[in-house]
Amino acid sequence: MAQDAAFKADVLKVIKMSGSTAQMESAKKQIMAMIPNEKHEQFNKDFEATMPGFYDKIADIYLKEYTHQEVKEMLKFYESPIGKKIAEKAGVLFEQSMLAGQEWGASLQEILMKYME
Repeated sequence: MAQDAAFKADVLKVIKMSGSTAQMESAKKQIMAMIPNEKHEQFNKDFEATMPGFYDKIADIYLKEYTHQEVKEMLKFYESPIGKKIAEKAGVLFEQSMLAGQEWGASLQEILMKYME
């Protein structure tokens, strides 16, 4: 039981170190842009209250897909200079990837219209 708890704790640490929290902050910013400013504070509280459950579900996926040894190796990676840089850039990459996806979607829509006529 303690071994399972240590495994899950390491998985949660990997999730945090990998930059997932930065990606969620970027997603939250995008959502907040759609909400009136006077409701931001309450939305932020509600949003943050959902995060532990969300990360717990993500951790359960990792627990099924990786061994504890693999997770320990991920931790070593994210403690390395390049691992730290990947985590540091995760939010920026997420935001820019979302924009690229929107642009691609718009161009794909034009192609789709050509074939629906």
